[in-house]
Amino acid sequence: MSQPRSSYAVGTGLFIVLGFAALAYLATQTSSVANVHQGDSYTVEAQFTNIGQLKERAPVKIAGVRVGQVQSITLKPGHDVADVKLSIDKNYNRIPQDSVATIFTSGLLGDQYVGIQYGTSKQFVTAAGTLARTKSTEPLEEMLGKFFGAGGVVDNVGGSYAVKAAFTNVGTLSAGAPVKMAGVVIGSVQSVHADPVKLNAEVVLSIDKRYDAIPDDSSAAVFTSGLIGSQYVAIQPGGSPDSLKDGDEMILTQSAMQLEDLIGKFLVNGSPSDKKDAGNGNK
Repeated sequence: MSQPRSSYAVGTGLFIVLGFAALAYLATQTSSVANVHQGDSYTVEAQFTNIGQLKERAPVKIAGVRVGQVQSITLKPGHDVADVKLSIDKNYNRIPQDSVATIFTSGLLGDQYVGIQYGTSKQFVTAAGTLARTKSTEPLEEMLGKFFGAGGVVDNVGGSYAVKAAFTNVGTLSAGAPVKMAGVVIGSVQSVHADPVKLNAEVVLSIDKRYDAIPDDSSAAVFTSGLIGSQYVAIQPGGSPDSLKDGDEMILTQSAMQLEDLIGKFLVNGSPSDKKDAGNGNK
């Protein structure tokens, strides 16, 4: 009777040992991915507002294929962006200058790496050059907002201009929310604060410099993605020949519509079918 029990105990112990060995092997493999031997390479720089858990020697990938690794990560005193140097294999020396460098996560809880998405520029990034268009790692809150349809935005460190807009009600709009035009993300909300004198909400919009021909009589509205999604600012272009410049203020604005207001409008105005029935009843 004791022999089966001892065999069972030995089998259980062996299973546990093998399990720990497998975990140790996977951990070793994950760590060794960042230490793959690299041949001749050149270095480019990218700046990120948030690097999350990105570490030195993390992979740099293009289309999911490893092409280099993170050489160094530094933060200069007085600056709020991280300088990341990428060591890229010389075989991949035709990366367009307007390519986007993004910090991704392998799987749900995996290691982070830098992914490069090619742009369309005919000029290429050279050694000691800079990838100006970057997208930082996304906190869980932003990922949830993206799930509900708010979308993300390229950081474009050093490549944007700021305009102001005042709203009587911004709802749940917060810094980092997208700014869209024709449904396309062209920037992000830089800050939201209450004006103690005008008693309204002052919103600063950071817009990509590529979109520098927006008429200065354009309007800005706070919309919601879907029924319960995150809020964003939508810009409707005007017809003025003059364009918005850095520091300008958008005069025409539309505040966030609250659920209570929507219900109230529906109850007061009724639906189109209600009006049609009412019209038929009067005949």
